[in-house]
Amino acid sequence: MVMYRQYDGYPDGHGQELAEFLKDISIGNGISGNKEIGSFANGMGCLAAQIVVNFKKEVGGFYLYPSGTRNCGEEFTYIVTAKDGKPWIKVCEGTVAFFGNPGSVRAKDMPCVWEGFASDFESAMVTTKNH
Repeated sequence: MVMYRQYDGYPDGHGQELAEFLKDISIGNGISGNKEIGSFANGMGCLAAQIVVNFKKEVGGFYLYPSGTRNCGEEFTYIVTAKDGKPWIKVCEGTVAFFGNPGSVRAKDMPCVWEGFASDFESAMVTTKNH
């Protein structure tokens, strides 16, 4: 899915909020025992639904687009995948100039600001700000 946040998409805003939500979630295939939202996701589709539930609280602000959609006005792109059963975030910097035009840079070619486990995001951002 593509979820666009209209305001405050910067790493110290939305990035921090996303990492905070994801940091304690494990990702697996199949549900056993008593699992709760925010602690376990039954695959990436389940995780995507939990992300929407976590962020969408009012009209406006957050919008969903079909997978692969670009040129929504994004300045940062947060690519969330699973690695070793935990959320892995890749933060790419780019404006609308990177998307939507023939020959433009694709997300995989965007400058990567940070990449790692969600649980490591806050300490990495503090380190980045101090340098």
